[in-house]
Amino acid sequence: MRQVSGDGSFLRRLNQVAVLRALRETDGATLAELARGAQLSRATTEGIVETLLQEGRAEEAEPTEGQRGRPARRFAFRAASGHVAGVSIGGSGVTGMVADLGGRVVARRVENLPPEAPAAERLSAAAELVERVCAEAGLTPDRLSAVGVGTTGVIDGDGRVVKSVVLSDWTGVPLQEELGRRLPGPVLVENDMRLAVLSEHWRGAARGRQHVLYLHTGSRIGLGLLLGGVPYRGAHAAAGELGGHPNSRWRAFTHVLDYAMAVEPGELRAPSQAALFAVARARAGDEGAARAVEAFAVGLAEGLVSLVTPLDPELVVIGGSLAQAGELLLDPIRRCLAETCLFPPEVVTSELGADSVCLGAVRHALTHAEQVLLG
Repeated sequence: MRQVSGDGSFLRRLNQVAVLRALRETDGATLAELARGAQLSRATTEGIVETLLQEGRAEEAEPTEGQRGRPARRFAFRAASGHVAGVSIGGSGVTGMVADLGGRVVARRVENLPPEAPAAERLSAAAELVERVCAEAGLTPDRLSAVGVGTTGVIDGDGRVVKSVVLSDWTGVPLQEELGRRLPGPVLVENDMRLAVLSEHWRGAARGRQHVLYLHTGSRIGLGLLLGGVPYRGAHAAAGELGGHPNSRWRAFTHVLDYAMAVEPGELRAPSQAALFAVARARAGDEGAARAVEAFAVGLAEGLVSLVTPLDPELVVIGGSLAQAGELLLDPIRRCLAETCLFPPEVVTSELGADSVCLGAVRHALTHAEQVLLG
């Protein structure tokens, strides 16, 4: 068995990590509370806290309100001591965010790009966006602890796009390697749907839930699975990626496409545009539109049954642009699942909207930064 007791620097590092963990778990704690949380002596804890204050990784917190007498000093982790970036690369363009180590987003920017843009242009746009969003946050990219990136397609363990049917010239791109050349620091690439369900679990509709199915409804249908609190990748990192499936748009769209064509025969609409057109008219009182939207929702629910039954999630989150349909979409889905499933899950819409993937990328980067920070 390896002996470590004589390695003073190693022990100091272990003790510092213990105090940092205790700081991260509270909004403010006294030395005595930190010592108990870190299982260290008060004297050792005090020395470490003073070091962390000097390094800018800890700060004095406000005293507890209503406390009598001279309040004891309280300390907290200084979230602004480090930052991460999150980037979402999709069919409509690139979104970038910078957040501190507490997860507070301090800057956000969007760059529009068409799906047919060449890979080189998309890579340059992503790297340049990180630089611009860092500038807005008062940082330079070399000060980022990590950059999380979410994109459509099958993403392998090395951050390579194995296959993408949404973005042209994207299949085969070694995305993590290419962005790593353009940006300082660690770059971490993951599938967009897995990051979407991760962000909903972090600070969206799935907070506190462990088994979640995230259904993206928009220009395409996509899935993100959270099993046991962890996004599920699958044997080939292709879990939830429906882009190559022959019914990847699902037959449900037929109802709203037929309705839109009947109402305005000369107007060609994409499936998601037809769905939003029908939703708007249903809200205006058009009974035909309401029937089309309900049939569309039932079609989605019928597809969900084959997933809900074997996976048994506690929650289904509807995301993507069509989530704005709200109860027009949710009610038929709930009824269908209630009639069919042994344990029908709760069904809600996303609380994060278009930012779900980018926020998931931020969370992905934060996980890496925390692992480095806490050893």
